[in-house]
Amino acid sequence: MDLDTVTSLRPAGSRDDLRLAPGEGFLAGGTWLFSEHQDHLTGLVDLTTLGWEPWTSTVDGVAIASTCTIAQLLGLTDVQGARPALFRSCAEAFLMSAKIWRTATVGGNVCLALPAGAMISLLTALDAEALVWTPDGGERREGVVDLVAGVQSTTLAPGEVVRSFLVRHEALAAAAVFRRASLTSLGRSAAVVIARRDGDGLVLSITASTPRPHVLRFPHLPAAAELSEALDPISWYDDPHGAPDWREAVTRHLAAEACQELGA
Repeated sequence: MDLDTVTSLRPAGSRDDLRLAPGEGFLAGGTWLFSEHQDHLTGLVDLTTLGWEPWTSTVDGVAIASTCTIAQLLGLTDVQGARPALFRSCAEAFLMSAKIWRTATVGGNVCLALPAGAMISLLTALDAEALVWTPDGGERREGVVDLVAGVQSTTLAPGEVVRSFLVRHEALAAAAVFRRASLTSLGRSAAVVIARRDGDGLVLSITASTPRPHVLRFPHLPAAAELSEALDPISWYDDPHGAPDWREAVTRHLAAEACQELGA
């Protein structure tokens, strides 16, 4: 789609280029940006020209650049201890072509903050931490589960940019179980549940069925009653891809199934 209000495109070459002029916004992959009218924008600043490596190993874990594409993300499975099945499952949850995989970015999906964002599902399940660059030249860190505050709502202030997402080695190497439900076989995710081992305990992430991501932590494999009680306070999302009561029922079923499989 042509963005007929956009009259300028600036390729960013350094952090100084990320200072937005009035009417400007950031461009990563653009697969969603160019799918709808963006009447509030008159200019774009291209982040992909910064030349960030898709991902780099660090002492603490792996830093995934916000401009890393979905296709590049699958290369992360070459890292020792990574779980290829979980990355592949989340990538396939997009239900998009390989062409879009080569363009859509991890950071774009997270910052768009749609409930069905598959990278939100992946990164919250792995306790990923976002490194955010602030317009004054500083930086801050925030868990992805908190960064995504609601439907198309994040905690990012105007002019802030997500530089990368840190996934720690322990989470990357942990055993995990992925479960997804949709109203149709090729429909948008209506519920995504990922269970991950955390030492002797268990981490359970809930996305797609809720307006914002939720992460539940248990010191041990939860019994049915304990799991049900932990899910009780959650509010459920309502849109054409699933009614709240159905989403709740499906999520509860998937959560019990994932916990049972991981325990086995």
